[in-house]
Amino acid sequence: MSDPAPDPATAALAHDLRMACMRVARRVRFDVGNTIAPHHFSVLVRLHEQPRTLGELAAIEQVSPPSMSRSIDQLADLGYVVRSPDPDDGRLVRLSLTGEGRDVVGRERELRDAWMAARIEGLSDADRTVLRRATDLLEGLLEADRGGAQSRASGSGEAR
Repeated sequence: MSDPAPDPATAALAHDLRMACMRVARRVRFDVGNTIAPHHFSVLVRLHEQPRTLGELAAIEQVSPPSMSRSIDQLADLGYVVRSPDPDDGRLVRLSLTGEGRDVVGRERELRDAWMAARIEGLSDADRTVLRRATDLLEGLLEADRGGAQSRASGSGEAR
């Protein structure tokens, strides 16, 4: 059984909000002068949270294990990721960030935050208050939705 259709005003707001979020996300990923590909940055952020296996990363990022393996090979070649045996299960390989990988995450976050700060800087205090409230509301929506997503992928949040 499907959910009933939202009223037209809610549907229009949902569309406009989704499109605005997508455009902002795209601009941050591609227009900021990033030093690493967006999909690689996402993997590095996941490893910044904690060491993981290739299978865990593939599930969180919703890609195939062979695709994630290629990304990990590239990140390891760049010196950002290191492989090590799992201390509890020798059949598993744990992936973690090197010091250089942690530095890349920090630099990329600074670039992305600076891009956004430059756009927010010219706004009035009232508009900044609206953005703060909107950010809190969006985080609340994601948190409410996260329960089901965690059971599917053991991941949380968007790449920051």
